[in-house]
Amino acid sequence: MPDKLATRWIETPIGAVEIGINLDSEVASLWYVEIVATENLRDPKNQDQHPILDLAQEQLSKYFRGEETNFSELLAHQSNYGTAFQQQVWQALTQIPYGQTWSYGELANFISNPKAVRAVGAANGKNPLAIVVPCHRVIGANGTLTGYAGGLDNKQKLLSFESKVTGD
Repeated sequence: MPDKLATRWIETPIGAVEIGINLDSEVASLWYVEIVATENLRDPKNQDQHPILDLAQEQLSKYFRGEETNFSELLAHQSNYGTAFQQQVWQALTQIPYGQTWSYGELANFISNPKAVRAVGAANGKNPLAIVVPCHRVIGANGTLTGYAGGLDNKQKLLSFESKVTGD
């Protein structure tokens, strides 16, 4: 955990979402979005100030109002965190259309590495930007919900929310 971490949490239809940024980074580019149980928030009263936290809160609020389906402005501040393969998978996740799902195999095919299904799943699990980089849109080959750091119940809530917004 970095020494200088600015955090903020917002209440959403699926519960608390915490946003944080590592201020130790010279360009303050190491940031995260995490779905957490309210009792597990690092500091539930904390509402630190930082332009990226402001932007993340604004865009996440729009997302939960059904207005924001593309986080491109926020993703412009994405860091070089992760391995080259993880970054490739995370970039591919942003190509999954709002309200749709892909299997891990489809995601592996999309990055032209069809044998890397398990590695894609592992990279998906390391995604530091829940919701913004939509790893919740990846499901098992048989259509079942599988692994989600924010919990399968939240994955289902996010998918149901997006389906409702798109009318599917």
